[in-house]
Amino acid sequence: MRSLRELAGQMHRARAFEKPIIWGIGGHVIKTGLAPLMIDLMRRGYVTAVAANGSVLVHDVEIALIGSTSEDVDATLGSGAFGAADETGEVINRAAREGARDQLGMGEAMGRALLQANPNHADLSLLCATYTARVPFTAHVAIGADIAHFHPSTDGASLGAATHTDFRLLSELVRRMDGGGVYLNIGSAVVLPEVFLKAVTLVRNLGHPLADFTTANFDFIQSYRPLTNVVRRPTSAGAGRGYAITGHHELTIPLLAAELLCGQDQHRESRD
Repeated sequence: MRSLRELAGQMHRARAFEKPIIWGIGGHVIKTGLAPLMIDLMRRGYVTAVAANGSVLVHDVEIALIGSTSEDVDATLGSGAFGAADETGEVINRAAREGARDQLGMGEAMGRALLQANPNHADLSLLCATYTARVPFTAHVAIGADIAHFHPSTDGASLGAATHTDFRLLSELVRRMDGGGVYLNIGSAVVLPEVFLKAVTLVRNLGHPLADFTTANFDFIQSYRPLTNVVRRPTSAGAGRGYAITGHHELTIPLLAAELLCGQDQHRESRD
């Protein structure tokens, strides 16, 4: 709990300083039903950008369209039916093509395409909420890693162009973290830790200062890449603070939200 309280304090500080609070998330965050909580925190100023791996897009689209997500992989893999639903692949691949055409990032293109589909459960969708609120949502796709990539409508060039635009956007957001920003890695063991480290490298390579910021990794086990590429390396030599918070997301993220809201109320009382 001490780490959660300290992290919440840094997030209050970032909000007060108008510095980015970037939530880097994997698909498990959406699968466990945490999107509505993130949407609420976004509206309160504690989520100012989202960085997602490709599985987030899959699960968020399915929740928006039909109100639920995931499937029994063991039961469908043998027959070749796993991930073969037309609707999910069509939305994602159309968004990639149209996003590349319009020079949009994958995340923004996904939000636009999903809202155009008029989903029945848009209120539960992080993509819809961020697009409507004009909060940056970057999507970092590893081609071949997501079910949409084996659908007939897949265009690798469009996926690459749209996700590269989002890498550039994320790098700019990371640049703005200097002097109080926060980056959370929640449930991505490989893709986002690597992307974040490269964004940090790019910012510093171009001569921009990047110090006095906070990072944290949330997962039920602490893996090598998040610990190394998010918690330790970017914040080394006094550049910032890193936290490793272990536990299931459906427990630790609501606890973080509670700390944020409690601290917000205390701050209001102190001003009164």
